[in-house]
Amino acid sequence: MRFLQCNTPFATFAVLAVVTQLVLRAAGMEYCLTQLTMALYYALVVLGLCLVTGHAGQVSLGHAAFFAIGGYTSAFLTTHDFGPLPEPAWATGLKQARVLIEHSDLYGGTALSVSPWAAVVVALLLTFVVAHLIGYPALRLKGHYLAMATLGFGLIVSKIVVGTAQLGASDGITGVPEWPLGFGLTVSGRRTLRVENYYIACGLLLLTLVLLRNLIRSRVGRALQAIHDRETAANAMGINTAAYKLGAFVLSALLAALAGVFFTHYTGSISPSEAGALKSVRYLALAAAGGMASLWGVTAMSVILNYLSLRGFFGSYDNAVFGAILILIISLAPEGPLKPLGQWLRHGLNRNHHPRDETTGAPPGASDGAPRIH
Repeated sequence: MRFLQCNTPFATFAVLAVVTQLVLRAAGMEYCLTQLTMALYYALVVLGLCLVTGHAGQVSLGHAAFFAIGGYTSAFLTTHDFGPLPEPAWATGLKQARVLIEHSDLYGGTALSVSPWAAVVVALLLTFVVAHLIGYPALRLKGHYLAMATLGFGLIVSKIVVGTAQLGASDGITGVPEWPLGFGLTVSGRRTLRVENYYIACGLLLLTLVLLRNLIRSRVGRALQAIHDRETAANAMGINTAAYKLGAFVLSALLAALAGVFFTHYTGSISPSEAGALKSVRYLALAAAGGMASLWGVTAMSVILNYLSLRGFFGSYDNAVFGAILILIISLAPEGPLKPLGQWLRHGLNRNHHPRDETTGAPPGASDGAPRIH
């Protein structure tokens, strides 16, 4: 019974994903899956912030930079032509190992670029190193100092992206190739693969939720919660707070980079706007709107609000409406909208499970204030 209760949310997520796709197909609106898939990838970044902010108590305003590092690294390696460079002996080995692959360029010639799988590995390794370099000194700071440090890092990455010609400068990188995952699956924005990529994004998000749920319920998660509640007391209890905070920060950065890689190969491009400081602020605001420490609340609010923005529901007032929604949620449901909704549903179910007396309308056994005669 406990196993079923623990896994019911994941089963509900899977069923809801399938139902959503079928309803959109029946309504002739399957084109909406494009923006929904993008919103699912953005939700991975927000889930990383749920871990580092909601559970470790660290405020980061640099996760858009990690998203961009993952996306730009993979985009550059898979689109840049390394053919004109002198070919040493090790390049032949890389070709044979399919790390370097030949493909046709825009002019019908032959180009030599890094395969998507190898590019993804490089992107994650680079993110891992950068996250350690930024996280180790930054996580020794507290409060708004940490937020300013990560914001500064994000601004640096944003300026590097815009000012580097090899990264497309203000135009970004286009023509990013498809990413064959194997087992007949391909990350691509082609119309014929729209449904397939929607389920790929759903599967990736579901795996991330399982990973984070298990992590939060483990010894590591309890240590992070102790650090979040009272770091000084956690230190006194022998918890290596610096190591746990750094680990949470690096894991959240890797999630953001992985989301950037999938997003870039799906859309076939990436632009400097993905590295902007406003993006980082938006990610953090979405985490706050979902309840910060609530995995399901953060996921729901991130997917819904990002989807509405991508579909252009609010037009030029997008940021204003988003801000108003955030203020309402923080004011009325600071722990996220899912918690009061769940409490309301449980209250309604409990009322239905207690049948009332047909004459008095009161539950059986309830006292009506009159003495009982035995």
